[in-house]
Amino acid sequence: MDKREQILEVATRLFSERGFEKTSVSAICEAAKVSNGLVFHHFKNKNELLREIFKKTTNIIVEINDSVQKEISPKERLIELIDGAFKQMVEDKLFFQLYLNVMLQPTTKAILNDLIKEKYAFLLDNAHKILSEYSEHATIVDSFMFVSDLDGIAINYIYSFDDYPLDLVKQKFIKRYTYDLGDINQKI
Repeated sequence: MDKREQILEVATRLFSERGFEKTSVSAICEAAKVSNGLVFHHFKNKNELLREIFKKTTNIIVEINDSVQKEISPKERLIELIDGAFKQMVEDKLFFQLYLNVMLQPTTKAILNDLIKEKYAFLLDNAHKILSEYSEHATIVDSFMFVSDLDGIAINYIYSFDDYPLDLVKQKFIKRYTYDLGDINQKI
């Protein structure tokens, strides 16, 4: 791992554990065993470091979406997308924890506002594309609910105890969104 990646990894961990505002650049340097000069060589300031970490979380989500095979049925693509999202919650728990932390803090939200809007638009657009391919009855509201449900599951998984039934929640989530959306929307 190169030094830039090492700094990003350590900063992610410290921002997730301590919070952005309570983590100094010197604490990052000490934990990463690098100099202040090296951090500022790669990143203009602590805000830029946070933005780079957030961009990395966005890239993870883009990779999940890109990895979904295009030649399979819409239902299978939807299931693959959900599987990928749940897998990333486990593999990149610190990134998701940091993402959720910064979304809830006014200071960090202001630093990342443009990136947050861009990420949300990407998530919403892709959810709408897949849900629309799956069911002609899918609406934009279904897409908002899909993204909100994923965020809610991530919050509960990250901030709950070790016994959170993520696999069971994933199975129920898949059933919910592979059910005929037309039937659901007609009942509303």
